[in-house]
Order: sequence, then C-alpha cells, then structure tokens
Amino acid sequence: MITQRYSDQFSDEDFAAVLPQETETVRELYAGGALRQIWLREDTRGACFLLEAESLHDAETTVAALPLAQKEMSSFQIIPLRPYGGFGPR
Repeated sequence: MITQRYSDQFSDEDFAAVLPQETETVRELYAGGALRQIWLREDTRGACFLLEAESLHDAETTVAALPLAQKEMSSFQIIPLRPYGGFGPR
C-alpha cells in the first residue's frame, strides 16, 4: 500500500493532532502481524506499507482502521501482490 497525505487540504497542525493515534495504530497492526514493514516516502509526505492480508477486502478493512483514513487526510492505494516464482525449483 502506498499513502500520500493531503497536505494541500490539511495543515501541519491538523496532521500533528492525528499522528499520535496513527502511530499507535500502526504499532498495533505491526504487533498483530497485519503490518509487515513500513517505509516513509522521500518524494512526498506519506508511507509505503507491506500488509499481510488474506484478501483485498481484509486489506481494505485494515486500512480503514488507520486514523488518517478515517479522517480522509491521506490517499491510500492498495496494490495486491503475489509471490515471485523466479526463485522456485527449476
């Protein structure tokens, strides 16, 4: 999943009020195994998440739990992935 903050619609103060909740939710998702990895983007304010989900619906439900998603302060693009087969047996 790739996110981007709506910095043109919300102030730094608006984000500062929500980010502690966002950070706590991300920690909970990581501890629970739904969130595998997260990186902050260098090109804009946002992040790249690697989620573990059984289905696209499950991934969408996980994203919906994020405070920035609930407050519609960021965009969230979910990109379904599948395993790379090039390292398997020949």
